[in-house]
Amino acid sequence: MYHELELPARSFCQSDPGYIRYVISGAEFTFQMQWLHDAGWRGASVGEALNFPPSPSVAITFDDGSETDLLLAAPVLSQFGFTATFYLTTSFLGRPGYLSKVQARELSALGFEIGCHSRTHAYLSDLNDAALETEIRDPKRYLEDILGHSVNHFSCPGGRYDLRVQATVKSAGYRTLSTSRAHANNIHTDLYELGRIAILRTTTPASFKRICRGQGLWRLRTMQHLSVTLKKSLGNDRYSALQSWLLDHKPFKS
Repeated sequence: MYHELELPARSFCQSDPGYIRYVISGAEFTFQMQWLHDAGWRGASVGEALNFPPSPSVAITFDDGSETDLLLAAPVLSQFGFTATFYLTTSFLGRPGYLSKVQARELSALGFEIGCHSRTHAYLSDLNDAALETEIRDPKRYLEDILGHSVNHFSCPGGRYDLRVQATVKSAGYRTLSTSRAHANNIHTDLYELGRIAILRTTTPASFKRICRGQGLWRLRTMQHLSVTLKKSLGNDRYSALQSWLLDHKPFKS
């Protein structure tokens, strides 16, 4: 799971430390894709990965819809013959730093899979049923009108979801729901609870290689269990505020 990619002299879409921790450099992304290629792996979209190809493959996804999806990610992926799924937040389209509608169509025309990342990037588990429809069903139709084809895959903002979210995603006609849970997927995995691993600014080359091989994921799951416990105790808003404060007082790897 990727987000924005850092380009020289280009401002980030957001300045919050909780956001910046998900931004990796273009050079680091290129290195990771080069390693996958040289190691005999193939980058695939979610739709392709669900066919569980016999050759070593890893599903590559991007959340939010930063303009760097088209400016940098797409050319690098194409260079290695990889595909990916780009989950777009529809209210971000056209904002500074994010894809425009025209660019979203261009990304799709290049052969990349477009998914939905909600309408406003709200924490879905906090919403009532009517609001869930607005965040899940409405942006699907909106994206389909822009692209001219069906949008079959959805990812949860902030990894927040519950049974109501899963049910709404399914009834809206999506084929899958991607979470932020740190687990590898197999043929028995619930299609409305697919696992993904976030690639962070602090992810080292050694860690990236272990993640692709599905090694050491129990450590990530342990940390996630602790964060889920805190979220339930504090609530999503107070948890996010605490996380931002802690990150604001911790230097990032440059």
